[in-house]
Amino acid sequence: MAFPSPLVMLSVIAVAMASITFLATRDEAPTERRVDNTATIASAEQTPEPEAEPPAATEKPKPKPQVQRGEVYVEVYNNSGIKGLAAATAAKATTVGWSVAGQDNWYGVVPTTTVYFPPRLKAAGKQLALDLGIGRTAPAVGEMKMDRLTIILTTDAPQ
Repeated sequence: MAFPSPLVMLSVIAVAMASITFLATRDEAPTERRVDNTATIASAEQTPEPEAEPPAATEKPKPKPQVQRGEVYVEVYNNSGIKGLAAATAAKATTVGWSVAGQDNWYGVVPTTTVYFPPRLKAAGKQLALDLGIGRTAPAVGEMKMDRLTIILTTDAPQ
């Protein structure tokens, strides 16, 4: 008499468990319900709550600190094979006020043009991307310097 292999036995057990689960749960009412965001209408018996007064005029929200473009260094790398793309992008960044520290070619695989930022320069990275029309930002990785922003340009870079 030959015994089935352990893999066949596990498969049979898995199918049996799935069948039991299906049969045990198929007649239950759904537990999901829709949440409606519309306001409820107060009944005639309820009295309306007094409206809260606006906060005092002395409390003003603190504005977000503005990014000082000239105080943040930027490195521009060309990963596209398009001659002069890093130089043109560096010139554009300098024109808008960024301090470009260098430009060179990047060797490696980058999926799309990206502004890489160290954690403390996240807001600056997003601002640089907006200034240059770059659609992707990401945290700095690998050999990137952690005191500046890094732009790696690919063939989809804005020109």
